[in-house]
Amino acid sequence: MDIKSIIKEKGYTIQDVAKKMGVNRVTLTLTLQGNPTYKKLKEIADAIDCDIVDFFRDEVSNLSTHQIKEEELTALIQHKGDFYKATTIAELEKIVAEIKEK
Repeated sequence: MDIKSIIKEKGYTIQDVAKKMGVNRVTLTLTLQGNPTYKKLKEIADAIDCDIVDFFRDEVSNLSTHQIKEEELTALIQHKGDFYKATTIAELEKIVAEIKEK
């Protein structure tokens, strides 16, 4: 996930985005170096007017077709404030079943 490249592609600097988010440049830089939460990713995406899935495009595009198996996927699910991640169809089905039980 190379958010800095996407920020640059959109014509912004880290300083610009930090200012739009109401944080300082160092805070945003540290966020990007760590493991940003969904909420932070959404704030960054909103600041540069893009979709949060754009941040993951490099991970998907680096896979060639023959590397992707039928059971491999990435699903990010938000339901009533809870976040889930599934990497197989079985995991996705399990998450959906858990959500239905709530």
